[in-house]
Amino acid sequence: MPFLKEIRFHGRGGQGSVTAAELIAVSAINEGKYAQAFPSFGAERRGAPVKAFVRISDEEINLREQVYSPDIVIVLDFTLIDVIDVTEGLKDEGTVILNTKNSPQEASKLVTSDKLATVDATKIALEELGVAITNTSILGAFAKVTGIIGIDSVVEAIKERFPGSIGEKNAQAARRASKEVKVTS
Repeated sequence: MPFLKEIRFHGRGGQGSVTAAELIAVSAINEGKYAQAFPSFGAERRGAPVKAFVRISDEEINLREQVYSPDIVIVLDFTLIDVIDVTEGLKDEGTVILNTKNSPQEASKLVTSDKLATVDATKIALEELGVAITNTSILGAFAKVTGIIGIDSVVEAIKERFPGSIGEKNAQAARRASKEVKVTS
Protein backbone atom coordinates (compact mmCIF):
# COMPACT_ATOMS: atom_id res chain seq x y z
CA MET A 1 0.00 0.00 0.00
CA PRO A 2 1.41 3.43 -0.90
CA PHE A 3 2.54 5.84 1.78
CA LEU A 4 0.44 9.04 1.83
CA LYS A 5 0.37 11.58 4.65
CA GLU A 6 -1.92 14.59 4.62
CA ILE A 7 -1.13 17.66 6.71
CA ARG A 8 -3.25 20.70 7.51
CA PHE A 9 -1.85 23.95 8.89
CA HIS A 10 -3.91 26.46 10.85
CA GLY A 11 -2.48 29.92 11.31
CA ARG A 12 -3.17 33.57 10.81
CA GLY A 13 -2.19 35.70 7.85
CA GLY A 14 1.41 36.82 8.22
CA GLN A 15 2.55 33.89 10.39
CA GLY A 16 3.99 31.90 7.50
CA SER A 17 1.59 28.94 7.23
CA VAL A 18 1.75 28.91 3.45
CA THR A 19 5.55 29.16 3.44
CA ALA A 20 5.80 26.38 6.05
CA ALA A 21 3.64 24.10 3.90
CA GLU A 22 5.82 24.83 0.88
CA LEU A 23 9.01 24.15 2.87
CA ILE A 24 7.69 20.77 4.03
CA ALA A 25 6.91 19.87 0.42
CA VAL A 26 10.38 20.98 -0.75
CA SER A 27 11.98 18.98 2.08
CA ALA A 28 10.05 15.87 1.07
CA ILE A 29 10.90 16.31 -2.62
CA ASN A 30 14.58 16.75 -1.71
CA GLU A 31 14.33 13.35 0.02
CA GLY A 32 12.97 11.74 -3.16
CA LYS A 33 9.31 11.76 -2.15
CA TYR A 34 6.35 13.25 -4.00
CA ALA A 35 4.69 16.27 -2.40
CA GLN A 36 2.23 19.07 -3.00
CA ALA A 37 1.46 22.16 -0.95
CA PHE A 38 -1.30 24.70 -1.39
CA PRO A 39 -3.16 27.37 0.64
CA SER A 40 -6.79 28.15 1.36
CA PHE A 41 -7.55 31.76 2.14
CA GLY A 42 -10.65 33.34 3.57
CA ALA A 43 -10.29 37.08 3.95
CA GLU A 44 -6.83 37.85 2.63
CA ARG A 45 -5.60 40.13 5.37
CA ARG A 46 -2.96 39.99 8.04
CA GLY A 47 -4.29 38.21 11.13
CA ALA A 48 -7.16 36.43 9.38
CA PRO A 49 -7.35 32.64 9.80
CA VAL A 50 -5.46 30.78 7.07
CA LYS A 51 -5.27 27.10 6.19
CA ALA A 52 -2.52 25.47 4.18
CA PHE A 53 -2.22 21.86 3.11
CA VAL A 54 0.53 19.40 2.30
CA ARG A 55 0.49 15.89 0.92
CA ILE A 56 3.57 13.65 0.97
CA SER A 57 3.71 10.28 -0.73
CA ASP A 58 6.10 7.71 -2.13
CA GLU A 59 4.03 7.72 -5.34
CA GLU A 60 2.73 10.43 -7.64
CA ILE A 61 -0.14 12.40 -6.06
CA ASN A 62 -3.21 12.92 -8.23
CA LEU A 63 -5.54 14.42 -5.60
CA ARG A 64 -6.37 18.07 -6.20
CA GLU A 65 -8.62 18.97 -3.30
CA GLN A 66 -8.04 20.42 0.13
CA VAL A 67 -7.24 18.05 2.97
CA TYR A 68 -10.43 17.11 4.82
CA SER A 69 -9.07 14.18 6.89
CA PRO A 70 -5.50 15.06 7.87
CA ASP A 71 -3.05 12.69 9.49
CA ILE A 72 -1.34 15.69 11.08
CA VAL A 73 -2.62 19.11 12.12
CA ILE A 74 -0.17 21.93 12.84
CA VAL A 75 -1.44 25.00 14.69
CA LEU A 76 0.77 28.10 14.47
CA ASP A 77 -1.54 30.26 16.62
CA PHE A 78 -2.91 28.63 19.77
CA THR A 79 -5.74 31.21 20.01
CA LEU A 80 -7.32 29.61 16.94
CA ILE A 81 -8.47 26.64 19.02
CA ASP A 82 -11.05 28.99 20.57
CA VAL A 83 -12.27 30.08 17.13
CA ILE A 84 -12.31 26.93 14.99
CA ASP A 85 -12.22 23.17 15.47
CA VAL A 86 -8.61 22.56 14.45
CA THR A 87 -9.04 18.80 14.86
CA GLU A 88 -12.04 18.56 12.53
CA GLY A 89 -11.65 15.45 10.37
CA LEU A 90 -8.37 14.41 12.07
CA LYS A 91 -7.80 10.72 11.41
CA ASP A 92 -7.85 8.23 14.26
CA GLU A 93 -4.33 8.04 15.67
CA GLY A 94 -3.70 11.50 14.19
CA THR A 95 -1.09 13.93 15.45
CA VAL A 96 -1.54 17.56 16.50
CA ILE A 97 1.43 19.90 16.84
CA LEU A 98 0.68 23.12 18.72
CA ASN A 99 2.61 26.34 19.12
CA THR A 100 2.03 26.95 22.82
CA LYS A 101 3.82 27.46 26.12
CA ASN A 102 1.63 24.71 27.57
CA SER A 103 2.85 21.17 28.06
CA PRO A 104 1.09 18.45 26.04
CA GLN A 105 -0.73 17.40 29.23
CA GLU A 106 -2.05 20.94 29.78
CA ALA A 107 -2.95 21.38 26.10
CA SER A 108 -4.79 18.05 26.05
CA LYS A 109 -7.51 19.69 28.16
CA LEU A 110 -8.34 21.84 25.11
CA VAL A 111 -7.31 19.68 22.13
CA THR A 112 -7.99 15.97 21.83
CA SER A 113 -5.60 13.84 19.82
CA ASP A 114 -3.96 10.42 20.10
CA LYS A 115 -0.58 12.14 19.78
CA LEU A 116 -0.20 15.75 20.91
CA ALA A 117 3.02 17.73 20.66
CA THR A 118 3.72 21.22 21.93
CA VAL A 119 6.55 23.64 21.34
CA ASP A 120 6.88 27.32 22.24
CA ALA A 121 7.62 28.31 18.66
CA THR A 122 6.83 31.95 19.41
CA LYS A 123 9.51 32.14 22.09
CA ILE A 124 12.01 30.39 19.83
CA ALA A 125 11.21 32.73 16.91
CA LEU A 126 11.54 35.83 19.07
CA GLU A 127 14.87 34.68 20.52
CA GLU A 128 16.37 33.38 17.26
CA LEU A 129 14.83 35.73 14.67
CA GLY A 130 13.73 38.77 16.66
CA VAL A 131 10.16 38.47 15.28
CA ALA A 132 7.20 36.26 16.17
CA ILE A 133 7.04 34.47 12.81
CA THR A 134 6.81 30.85 13.93
CA ASN A 135 6.75 28.88 10.68
CA THR A 136 10.35 27.69 10.57
CA SER A 137 10.34 26.85 14.27
CA ILE A 138 7.27 24.67 13.89
CA LEU A 139 8.95 22.82 11.00
CA GLY A 140 11.66 21.56 13.32
CA ALA A 141 9.00 20.23 15.67
CA PHE A 142 7.20 18.59 12.73
CA ALA A 143 10.38 16.81 11.59
CA LYS A 144 11.11 15.50 15.09
CA VAL A 145 7.56 14.42 15.97
CA THR A 146 6.57 12.75 12.70
CA GLY A 147 9.83 11.48 11.21
CA ILE A 148 8.27 11.96 7.75
CA ILE A 149 11.10 14.27 6.77
CA GLY A 150 14.45 14.78 8.44
CA ILE A 151 15.64 17.92 10.17
CA ASP A 152 18.57 18.14 7.73
CA SER A 153 16.12 18.31 4.81
CA VAL A 154 14.14 21.02 6.61
CA VAL A 155 17.30 23.05 7.26
CA GLU A 156 18.36 22.68 3.61
CA ALA A 157 14.93 23.84 2.35
CA ILE A 158 14.98 26.81 4.73
CA LYS A 159 18.44 27.88 3.57
CA GLU A 160 17.39 27.55 -0.09
CA ARG A 161 14.33 29.73 0.54
CA PHE A 162 16.07 32.30 2.77
CA PRO A 163 19.71 32.78 1.74
CA GLY A 164 22.37 34.26 3.99
CA SER A 165 22.04 35.13 7.64
CA ILE A 166 18.23 35.07 7.57
CA GLY A 167 18.35 31.45 6.43
CA GLU A 168 20.90 30.59 9.12
CA LYS A 169 18.72 32.14 11.84
CA ASN A 170 15.61 30.33 10.59
CA ALA A 171 17.53 27.06 10.34
CA GLN A 172 18.68 27.51 13.95
CA ALA A 173 15.07 28.12 15.01
CA ALA A 174 14.02 24.85 13.34
CA ARG A 175 16.89 22.90 14.94
CA ARG A 176 16.08 24.34 18.35
CA ALA A 177 12.37 23.51 18.07
CA SER A 178 13.23 19.92 17.12
CA LYS A 179 15.07 19.65 20.44
CA GLU A 180 12.49 21.49 22.57
CA VAL A 181 9.24 19.92 21.31
CA LYS A 182 7.37 17.84 23.89
CA VAL A 183 5.08 14.92 22.98
CA THR A 184 2.43 13.02 24.91
CA SER A 185 3.46 9.48 25.65
